[in-house]
Amino acid sequence: MVSGAIVLGTQVATAQQTDETRMNRDVEIAENVLSTLIKQEFSKRDFFPVEVRGSYRAGYGVTFTVPTDMLMPMMWGGNNDVMVLDGTPGVYSYSFSTAPEPEELAILERDVAEMEKAKAEKEMVKAEKEMVKAEKEMVKAEKEMKSAMKEAEKAEKAEKITRTESEYKRATGVRATRSVRGVNRDSLLAVNNAKIIQAAKNFLADYGDMLSLLKADERIIITNQGDNQRWFYGQNAKRSILLIEASKGDVTKLRQGKISRDQFLSNVKVTNTESSGKTEPDLELLTSIFNRLYRSDLSSNFFIEGNSYYERLTDYGAIVYMQVYSSNQTNKGLFNMPTVNLREVDQAARDKKVKELYPGFESELKENILEYGRTLKSLKDNEQLVFNVTLTKCKGCGIPSDIEVSVQNLVLKDYSSGKLEKNSALGKMTVKRGAGQ
Repeated sequence: MVSGAIVLGTQVATAQQTDETRMNRDVEIAENVLSTLIKQEFSKRDFFPVEVRGSYRAGYGVTFTVPTDMLMPMMWGGNNDVMVLDGTPGVYSYSFSTAPEPEELAILERDVAEMEKAKAEKEMVKAEKEMVKAEKEMVKAEKEMKSAMKEAEKAEKAEKITRTESEYKRATGVRATRSVRGVNRDSLLAVNNAKIIQAAKNFLADYGDMLSLLKADERIIITNQGDNQRWFYGQNAKRSILLIEASKGDVTKLRQGKISRDQFLSNVKVTNTESSGKTEPDLELLTSIFNRLYRSDLSSNFFIEGNSYYERLTDYGAIVYMQVYSSNQTNKGLFNMPTVNLREVDQAARDKKVKELYPGFESELKENILEYGRTLKSLKDNEQLVFNVTLTKCKGCGIPSDIEVSVQNLVLKDYSSGKLEKNSALGKMTVKRGAGQ
């Protein structure tokens, strides 16, 4: 009987290892496919590398991270001309060979139309008004781009804006071979994002079933969240936020012919927004509360060194970024764990304690988000409050490398007003755990 149990246990462990190996293989192949599709959207510029990183989270799905804003200097890059976006060297200064063709802006209209198919009938009137507004904005952007290019050409001929190679290199760190021309960053970013959205939709529709081990209720997500763009742009700088998502169940239905391609694409959820780059008093207050809650003298598990910070995302919500630790290493190679009053413990003892502390940290984090998140006033009911937490390193401990907890602002409001009890509100929070360490 005992030997049979051992054999069964071995078989289960072997099957799990096989599934994990297969999943990792599928994800790596899918990374390559998505990278190729993105490069193809940029036609002649497809020889540039596009680093797509995929990761699987059990019960949630596969997330592919694409550094979208970082792709602009690569995908539109070259050695002939230099364009300074918005006329400002530095953060938005890149080297380009050609400006985007005006016709490419039409991709935005097509994508808006596709997204509108997924909305309820009662939203159609509003959606049509938004499309008309978008069309006017695209026409305006196209005119501005043409006007800017004409002005730049005139100025170039008159040698009024010519810079020497050494001057430009000092200002931007990029080698300039000819001249500087102005172009509107928002227009270029809109074209850039539209191409990536189109590549992501094609990937989901045509190659999503490559992830064969995903369950029907798990998801396939393409996003630029988590690619550390915030370090590049700075906390208060605007940045593009993309999230394209489909369920594996819909992918399977498409492959089996139960839904059409148009129906599938209408079910694909697309979030295309931008961080506001503005200071929000209520979010400043919330982050200051969590910065104090998780100092080592107050926390009972993991703690913060430095400060957490936030991004306010247009029509999406807010993301608070935190990095938490469990210990400080001494010059003797031992560890002090201030939140649990342990001093000079070895690696094994430290790691054991980290594993013990993690469940309490996750549970307490959810409760704190619920309790203090209701102080927010600037979020709309349908917007999200998200906490993106990078966890203390603990190799071989099995705890996640990161955790993301999100809750709709309406839940926070209903809890604050007494319409929801605490357990019910906690049950409406979503937890995404990263890969195990």
